[in-house]
Amino acid sequence: MEATLQSIFRSEFESYRKMHGLSINQIKAAQAIMDCQRDELGYEEWLCRDDNYVLRQPHSCRHRNCPLCNGSQSREWLEKIKSKLLPCEHYHVVFTLPHELNAIWHYNRRWCADKLFQATAETLRELLKDERYLGGEVGLLSSLHTWGRTQIFHPHMHVLVTGIGLHSDDVCRVENDFLLPVGVLKAKFRGKWLSWLNEAYANNEITLPPGWTELEWRRVLRQVSRKNWNIRIQGAYKHGDGVAIYLSRYVRGGTIKNQQIISADDQRVTFCYKDHHDCKSKTMTLPIAYFYDARVMACRRSRSTSSQILWVICQWCPREAR
Repeated sequence: MEATLQSIFRSEFESYRKMHGLSINQIKAAQAIMDCQRDELGYEEWLCRDDNYVLRQPHSCRHRNCPLCNGSQSREWLEKIKSKLLPCEHYHVVFTLPHELNAIWHYNRRWCADKLFQATAETLRELLKDERYLGGEVGLLSSLHTWGRTQIFHPHMHVLVTGIGLHSDDVCRVENDFLLPVGVLKAKFRGKWLSWLNEAYANNEITLPPGWTELEWRRVLRQVSRKNWNIRIQGAYKHGDGVAIYLSRYVRGGTIKNQQIISADDQRVTFCYKDHHDCKSKTMTLPIAYFYDARVMACRRSRSTSSQILWVICQWCPREAR
């Protein structure tokens, strides 16, 4: 089998679809990727009258997970975002939810995604408005990633934070390259998230995973409340371009590129990835069902930033700060 995302979908997706309860949107998204740059999506013909040469150009699906389409989309998104960046230092903050909450996420995707955007933004803004830290209103760019580089489900939020803020009519700046004490950030975010979870459960706003009792629910929340949550604050960047480039590869770059796929058959897929812990290139082999999960779970064909798999929120300081 030719090792591309399209060939893998065309070969085995029908078997996967029959074994999983996929939505119409998920099936349409997969079909769009399979049909990308083929006659099924239509095509255009360009005719040169001088030598009767005809150029046939099949249409693209423009799905965000399609490696044939995402190059131009990634560049377009990056240029749009770079035009909004303020000329100041930026900080890159990564919020990761404990894996014990993954099952809750799977059965409450919309609620969890909504609240993760809200919780990360509120946590940063409330702390940075505090006079003990920055004492001003900052600009944020938030991007939800639900899969890690190893294609395993791993919900986490990347937030690009301006190193300046607005306080009344003045501009305040982060001093000594120190955005926030990470311990304070962890405690506030954890408390906010768990409080909202408990409130949602009490108001019947979320669904428990199959087989979970109230006792299991309480046990999991008690367990994660005692954990040290994984939140990282990267050092100051002189500008936000570098982080924006990184985010563009996911926002409009898809979860994997064809160049990363080494081999595939009807049982498994082998691909390479860069381990961010040691910056070395490594290979991994996954059952093909896991590989499909990363591409069709809660995805839509639409490029709208309100899709379930990815939302982007741009909230910038007013022009006076520029």
